[in-house]
Amino acid sequence: MKLSGSQIEILLIASLALLCSSSAITVDYDSNAVIINGERKIIFAGAIHYPRSTPEMWPELFQKAKEGGIDAIETYIFWDRHEPVRRQYYFSGNQDIVKFCKLAQEAGLHVILRIGPYVCAEWSYGGFPMWLHNIPGIELRTDNEIYKNEMQIFTTKIVDVCKEAKLFAPQGGPIILAQIENEYGNVMGPYGDAGRRYVNWCAQMAVGQNVGVPWIMCQQSNAPQPMINTCNGFYCDQFKPNNPKSPKMWTENWSGWFKLWGGRDPHRTAEDLAFSVARFIQNGGVLNSYYMYHGGTNFGRTAGGPYITTSYDYNAPLDEYGNLNQPKWGHLKQLHEAIKQGERILTNGTVTSKNFWGGVDQTTYTNQGTGERFCFLSNTNMEEANVDLGQDGKYSLPAWSVTILQDCNKEIYNTAKVNTQTSIMVKKLHEEDKPVQLSWTWAPEPMKGVLQGKGRFRATELLEQKETTVDTTDYLWYMTSVNLNETTLKKWTNVTLRVGTRGHTLHAYVNKKEIVKGDDYSFLFEKPVTLTSGTNTISLLSATVGLANYGQYYDKKPVGIAEGPVQLVANGKPFMDLTSYQWSYKIGLSGEAKRYNDPNSPHASKFTASDNLPTGRAMTWYKTTFASPSGTEPVVVDLLGMGKGHAWVNGKSLGRFWPTQIADAKGCPDTCDYRGSYNGDKCVTNCGNPSQRWYHIPRSYLNKDGQNTLILFEEVGGNPTNVSFQIVAVETICGNAYEGSTLELSCEGGRTISDIQFASYGDPEGTCGAFMKGSFYATRSAAVVEKACVGKQSCGILVSGETFGLKKRSDIANRLAVQAVCTGYIDNDLESLKNKNNNSKQ
Repeated sequence: MKLSGSQIEILLIASLALLCSSSAITVDYDSNAVIINGERKIIFAGAIHYPRSTPEMWPELFQKAKEGGIDAIETYIFWDRHEPVRRQYYFSGNQDIVKFCKLAQEAGLHVILRIGPYVCAEWSYGGFPMWLHNIPGIELRTDNEIYKNEMQIFTTKIVDVCKEAKLFAPQGGPIILAQIENEYGNVMGPYGDAGRRYVNWCAQMAVGQNVGVPWIMCQQSNAPQPMINTCNGFYCDQFKPNNPKSPKMWTENWSGWFKLWGGRDPHRTAEDLAFSVARFIQNGGVLNSYYMYHGGTNFGRTAGGPYITTSYDYNAPLDEYGNLNQPKWGHLKQLHEAIKQGERILTNGTVTSKNFWGGVDQTTYTNQGTGERFCFLSNTNMEEANVDLGQDGKYSLPAWSVTILQDCNKEIYNTAKVNTQTSIMVKKLHEEDKPVQLSWTWAPEPMKGVLQGKGRFRATELLEQKETTVDTTDYLWYMTSVNLNETTLKKWTNVTLRVGTRGHTLHAYVNKKEIVKGDDYSFLFEKPVTLTSGTNTISLLSATVGLANYGQYYDKKPVGIAEGPVQLVANGKPFMDLTSYQWSYKIGLSGEAKRYNDPNSPHASKFTASDNLPTGRAMTWYKTTFASPSGTEPVVVDLLGMGKGHAWVNGKSLGRFWPTQIADAKGCPDTCDYRGSYNGDKCVTNCGNPSQRWYHIPRSYLNKDGQNTLILFEEVGGNPTNVSFQIVAVETICGNAYEGSTLELSCEGGRTISDIQFASYGDPEGTCGAFMKGSFYATRSAAVVEKACVGKQSCGILVSGETFGLKKRSDIANRLAVQAVCTGYIDNDLESLKNKNNNSKQ
């Protein structure tokens, strides 16, 4: 469908009229504000992806987001999850987008629906289903009629599902914004005129859906009207929409970064993230969305990249398991509260700016009717700055910070002053549980046929892997045979097998004997082989580790042994090129076909017990049973000792594991300086350790009777005897709050504060785990904190000289430092926990 410019304007006017009449969301192009239910708003949103969590997790995630000052939940729509087979749609389980949106609304949250349907998201193949790639004549993300038809059919399907459930704001639902395409502007150059035509078509198609809410395009500077182009990145304060009347929106404020196998853990400090938000609002921003607010887990084979880990924690305000990531969550909560205090002036007032000197600026918002003011003081330098605002006072601005002033004379927030607790999370055995030695059975991956070169179909070429498997499995067998006589064997000595592969891992077998494997994004595999007179069978197993999800023409990047060459080499020269030989193929593993991963499979009898469990054995399946850990805290399985493979609990996929991928031993600083621009390599941790050792088991995956089955497929060789199940709990909490603020301490999971390890009001030194008293302190510090907090799940302490009976000094920054332990339980919770534990073990 093609719409003229005038038709688009008519639809836009109709949409806005519908919005106004329904008191839903409107975009006021004159005042650069977002209006919801007649009120001008600053919107704080947070990305939470429904497939990276479970329906049972959604209510708690939404509640914590709401408590953190989030107004709207943002999520992509994942085409491959909803239409894995062409015209076969799924909207149940953690694909239940209707339930997801309704639960968000019940929590008092709006929804931003990013239909895409290309999503990137570090999701395998960018969220596209593989059948789409395999349609003859199709070209993705460009002016191709076949692709556009499929994209419109799917977009319309999603819109219809949402309309039927009355999810759009004019219908009384939570969806206030919709997005079409995603970050196309970053890659559209190589698509040329076809790319520009495609962007225009996307806008026309989206407007034609008549959803009644505005449409956005992120990272699309040439977004046609009425699309609102938005910004993605670590900093967007300098971003300007291509239409000066459009609101200034930040679709993705990257709260951290994703992690690769072999990579270190990325961290973005709470100070810097808050700084980016405050600068954005200071410079006229009206919608900030955190990507991610809860990252979650790449269950199944959904992780993209390739080589993106199963964990998608993203150092988000809510961690992978749904716990508060403190201090980030709390520091942002306080920022949101501070901004909301000035919301009415920010969205109705006039703005003036003043530059004191390089990098030090004041922005004042004034209500012309009442004279009320709201100010931002920003210092983008690496050193502290002092400013004199005359009758409004003098202020010391920490480096790389923004100070928010109510009435332009009262500091209510500074991005560099963290007044919220730091939580130290641990993985451990629950206090009510005892260590258990797991009992294992095992089964070899059936390989007799493939090692003999027997496949399911043949071709006289090397096939591209994802197209051949239709991405139904990580694995594809390539098999051929070579006949050699004695003369040839004598002529060519010191023979090696050379295989050119486009990734990601490769296992080679010659005459049923395995050669050392290789792995990389793209590599040349070359290993010595022993050949015999007669028929020699070569069996190559190619394995993917997530498909590319980003870049121009990323969808065309080949994987597997797609281009070769495959050669036998002697004395550095190929003497036999097997690339165009007849190849036999088998898609997937036999164990996959026989559902070894399902404890209810009829082939479960293939697993056998053994007094000497084979370990270090490639291509092996392992199975054990375990009791559900006590309590309500998140559960993880520790797979240290395993090599590479896939894990399932009660038949549900936990995702890929690869603990033998070790992060670089160098590059992790002893301290992290929040000052200066952030990137994914700044403030990293976990050097020299497995990239991912623990794997999330949602509580909903566990059986109510407490007996569960863990099945592991080990690809390269590992030892399951040390596998264990643990909970993720807050054990130590620290607070470091400044004069005039309230220090709030809280334990999660029903735990209480059982002990105060350190407390000092005055000028304490050090950091969490290494606090020390300074030269000036209140002797009653510990007693005051203990009285307020011990035995409670949460407590609040006003940081002031009056609270601690100490006259404050003006020459120092008075503050309170506390370190406490969360190991206790409220009595009735502990009794309930013991009863539940006893019942599960009877």
